[in-house]
Amino acid sequence: MVLEVALIDILPGAEEAFAAAYKIAHPILASTPGCRSVRMTRGVESASRFVLLVEWDSVEAHLENFRNSERFPQWRGFIGEFFAKPPLVEHFLDVPAGDRPGPDHDFLPQ
Repeated sequence: MVLEVALIDILPGAEEAFAAAYKIAHPILASTPGCRSVRMTRGVESASRFVLLVEWDSVEAHLENFRNSERFPQWRGFIGEFFAKPPLVEHFLDVPAGDRPGPDHDFLPQ
């Protein structure tokens, strides 16, 4: 699994219109083959900043099934007009936390 993180800055005053457009555009992204989940969050301190979190089967699923398909221009057509600048998009992999320490490996202070 790969996590796509998109930092999206919206034109000041267009936040509610962007959120409404996202609701309409959401199914385009969420129904893409290889897309596991989609979540949009909004900044508390920066109300014009949104973060899109998308779980993909792989980077290739994101690029081939969404970015290089007819879905991407449809998606952008709904939300792109509200962007203050192009979103910053990166992919991330989970970092394993390891097993919980047992009695033979007690790393926690007593």
